[in-house]
Formats: sequence, C-alpha cells, structure tokens
Amino acid sequence: MKIFHALLANSTVAFVTNTFVWFAITFWVYLETRSVIATSVMAGIYSGTVAISGFFLGSLVDRFPKRTVMLGSSLGSLLLYAIACGIYALLPAEIFRNAANPLLWVFIVLTLAGALAGNIRSIALATLVTILVHEEVRDKANGLVGTANGVAFLAASIFSGLAIGYLGVFWVLAIAVASTLLTIIHLLTLAFPDQRGTHAEAQGDMIDIRGTIAAIRLVPGLFGLIFFHTFNNFLGGIFMALMDAYGLLLVSVQVWGALWGFLSLGFIVGGMVVARRGLGRNPLRSLFLANIVMWTICIFFTIQASIELLAIGMFIWLCLIPVVEAAEQTILQKVIAPERQGRVFGFAQSIEQAASPITAFVIGPVAQFIFIPFMTTGAGVALIGGWFGTGTDRGLALLFTVAGMVGLMVTLLAMRTYAYRVLSQAYHTRPPTELYEASA
Repeated sequence: MKIFHALLANSTVAFVTNTFVWFAITFWVYLETRSVIATSVMAGIYSGTVAISGFFLGSLVDRFPKRTVMLGSSLGSLLLYAIACGIYALLPAEIFRNAANPLLWVFIVLTLAGALAGNIRSIALATLVTILVHEEVRDKANGLVGTANGVAFLAASIFSGLAIGYLGVFWVLAIAVASTLLTIIHLLTLAFPDQRGTHAEAQGDMIDIRGTIAAIRLVPGLFGLIFFHTFNNFLGGIFMALMDAYGLLLVSVQVWGALWGFLSLGFIVGGMVVARRGLGRNPLRSLFLANIVMWTICIFFTIQASIELLAIGMFIWLCLIPVVEAAEQTILQKVIAPERQGRVFGFAQSIEQAASPITAFVIGPVAQFIFIPFMTTGAGVALIGGWFGTGTDRGLALLFTVAGMVGLMVTLLAMRTYAYRVLSQAYHTRPPTELYEASA
C-alpha cells in the first residue's frame, strides 16, 4: 500500500497538470478567437480521441512494464508541452487570434496530444491496483483513485482560469513542463513489483481486439455491464451539452462558475467515502443502486426553476460518480486476469466514452427544435406549464426530466436481467486465474 500511495500521489500531480493544461488552453482559445466553433471542435476532438485511443493505450499497458508505460506517458507530455511552448514563444501573437490559421491548430493539437498522453496513466493505475493492493481493500483503493480524479478536476477548474487571466498561456505551459518533469524524477525513484504478461506478444497483435473480446466473453454478463455504462454515458451526454446553458439561464456566469468550483468537491467527497467504507460485498449491486439514485435525482432536480434545487441535486450526482467508477474497476480487477486488464480497461473506456460525444452533437438540435418550442409556444405550455413553468429553461429542464425517467427505467430493468445475475455470481465464485486459464 505504501508503493500504491506513492504512485497515486505521482499520478495525481500528472492528472492535475494535464487537466489544467487542457482547461486553460480551451479558455485561452475562446478569449483569443471569440469562436464558439473553435472550442466546440476542440471538445469534439478531445472526447473523440479519448474514445478511440483506449484500444491502443490498453494494449501498451499489457505489453510493457507499468513503470515504463507511465514514464513514457510523462515523457510524451513533457516533449509535447515543451514544443508547444516554444512555438508560442517564437510566433507572432496575431497568429493565435485567427481561428482559421493552421498554425493555431498545430499548437492546439500539440497541447491536446500532451494532455491525452496522460490518459494511459489512468489505465495503468487501474491495473496496478490489482497488482499492489489486496483484494479485500481494492474497492477502497479505487475510491482513492476517484478522489485523485476529483482533486484534478477541482484544481484545474480553479487554477486554469486564474493562470490564463494573470499569467498567460506561455506560463501555463511552462508550469506544465516543470510539473511534468517533477513527476518523472519522482517516478524514477520508485521501485515497485510489476507483472508482464506474454499473451499479447505470443499473438503478435499490438491492439488485439479479438483477444480482448474473447476475454470479456469468458465472464458471463460482463459485456452487459459495459453496454449498460455505454447507455448511461449516452444519456449523460445531455448534461455535457446542456447543463451550462440551463445554469446560465438561472444565474450569472460569475455565480455559475463559482458554484461549479464548489460542486466539483462532490468528486472528492464521493471518492473519500468509498476509500473509507468500501463498496460492500457486492460492488455490482452498489453500482446499480448508485445509478438508481442518480437517475431519480435527474428526474427532480430541475422540476422547478431553482438554483438551490439544481445545486443540491448536482452535488449528490457528482458524489456518486466515483462510486460507479470504483465499482466497475473493482469488478474488472476481480474477474479479468492481470495479463489482460490493460486491454479490457482500454476497451471499456473506448466503448463507454464514445457515447457522450455522440449525444452532445445530437441533443442540441433536439433541445432547440423540439423541447424548447414545446415549453415556450407549444402544447407543453397548456399541458404542464401551469406547475412546471414555461420558457427556454423549462424546455431544457423537461429534457433532463425525461432523460432521468429513461435512465431509471433502464437501470431497474437491467437489475432483473440474466446478465446482472450471472455477473454477480461470477464476481463471487470465479477467481481471475481460473478465467485466464480457461482462455488459454
């Protein structure tokens, strides 16, 4: 556990650095270009690349020693941030004010790649929990990982805007270079046990999607869990696309920004609760119970135009996200052999994350042309407007409520499926070594 805590601290610094850079660059691009399209394209590229890269990054984690992979991740980020910093220092400032200038997008892609290089750390850290932490307290270790992610989100949310406002983008990248260099030096001082599998090398396939699918199929119900998370992320994309618009219809941008700084504490609180209390005997049941609460909140937290109601609901929602993530990680760490875990974690990340950007692109027109007219000039005004309210914000609120109802219904139905029952049984009765030997 001492080695795990040291690695977690090291990864937390890396998570904070990479999230800080990407948030700051996004703010800076908008302030320089005043182009919403530019920031939208950046978000699409980022989320799409995260979804696609999981297959490849997971294979790297399984093929090479974990320490080497983590060092390579930080060295990649260091090199890309340094190049981007040099480009910014050498080129005229006017270039970065034109959203159509190719050199601006070269700069953006370099910083994007630097932040994404840190993604492999998340996969490697999940597999290291299996190697370094005893099974009985693995759920608590996953809670600590959730806390680390919450710290990264909170710190980046607060400091990225301040850094752009008071220091500028050059010093943002300079700070990132220095911080990344420190994580590399610290990681070089750590010595920890590592397990290298030979299954991928024997197949000679770097990505090995076929073998990964075969490993997942060996665990009854595991594909069902991955697809359930994918569906949840599909609905969750509604929040990514519309929550800021809804909040800004209720309060000023200053209040909304400050509120999110507070709400992001929910990630840390949820992770700390899991780290202290664990997930119980059946993490799968804990995962579904958390989803029931989350979708129930989604039904009611916009039932009236109240920023207080929204804040309470969102805080509870964010507290439960580390519970859901820790539960999925704990299940995968138990039922998938360590030699396969990098690829399975990467596969799950790619499939699950692909849903959110799809929803984000689709849901805007749905809100604009269906739900908002329904609650401003359409039948919804007479049907429910008397108690639900009318206007643009109520159209968005109705969309959240409908999404919550769909999510709750799907979660309750999923708990009654064969996949849920057999995966619960597999978690308690089949050790990872047995599963891996079966695949061999």
